[in-house]
Amino acid sequence: MRDIIPGRPDRQGTPSAPLTVPALRALREQQVEGMTRRTLLRAAIGTGIGLWLVEVLGGTIGFAWSAVANVGPTVAVGTLADLEAANPGLPLRDGFPAYVAAARAFVVLVDPSRGGWTAGTDPTGEGTDLNVRALSQRCPHLGCRPNPCIEDYWFHCPCHQSRYDRLGVKAAGELYGPAPRGMDRYAIEVDAGGVLTVVTSKITLGPLPVALGQPGLIPPRTERGCA
Repeated sequence: MRDIIPGRPDRQGTPSAPLTVPALRALREQQVEGMTRRTLLRAAIGTGIGLWLVEVLGGTIGFAWSAVANVGPTVAVGTLADLEAANPGLPLRDGFPAYVAAARAFVVLVDPSRGGWTAGTDPTGEGTDLNVRALSQRCPHLGCRPNPCIEDYWFHCPCHQSRYDRLGVKAAGELYGPAPRGMDRYAIEVDAGGVLTVVTSKITLGPLPVALGQPGLIPPRTERGCA
């Protein structure tokens, strides 16, 4: 049977009892059946936020896995000549970084004037004595891969514009991006034959940012390279 609303005629046209103030108030306070606009809007917003969080989490897990998957504890890079042969046209002996995919790292001469690498072991990855440094490909900000610019010999992160000199030292200041430190460094070994091995199981966090013009940061070769 259909409910009769006070004050409204029924199907036979017979009006029901007139609406009173208490009856009107009771009607206003009745729970609306079904989903209201406000409830629908909240549900839509909640669903959107949930999907976004799933995407972010999935991307983070995927990147973290790709950063470590298929990378052994050590990667034999070879000699400097081997690295040049694998990167034809790049001025590696002038100090330009070379990417080594197997190690997920960049290899760079520390002091080009010395001509090449020196035999030895460096567990800190600083590389001055061996004249070579192996830098992790992961930007310390959110993990994107900075790439070296041939114009200024600096690393430029494509995600949030963090910038580092060719040895991975972060330039201080908002102008040079949000990364909190320089690029992380792998331990390295160079044998008597000049073969470089990157020890990917041992990593040292990069140094704190250095202001442009201060010791410890190599200035860019051009002011706005690869901008």
